[in-house]
Amino acid sequence: MNSFAEAVTETDSGVRIALDVSAGAKKNAFPAGYNEWRKSIRCQIAAPAVGGKANRAIIALVAETLSVPRTSVTIASGAASSTKTLLIAGLQRPTVLAALESAEKQ
Repeated sequence: MNSFAEAVTETDSGVRIALDVSAGAKKNAFPAGYNEWRKSIRCQIAAPAVGGKANRAIIALVAETLSVPRTSVTIASGAASSTKTLLIAGLQRPTVLAALESAEKQ
């Protein structure tokens, strides 16, 4: 079991999650492992990185995994990069870590 603790930080406005994204994958997967060098959670998205399709798919997948509305998930940095930081409003770090650990077991 991976520990995602270093990729998840709590802020005044919510929780930040560091992602390492692979667009154009065979299937969607989040979390899809942990990148210990970048201290980020891997995310695989089937949508291509064209016209914001991958970013929209990331937001939808993360929102579903964490059981929050899509409007609670925003890309704080890295919108045009494979390394992104997401901001999740309305959740606390322990809740996010528990959801990630649970999703990884499935």
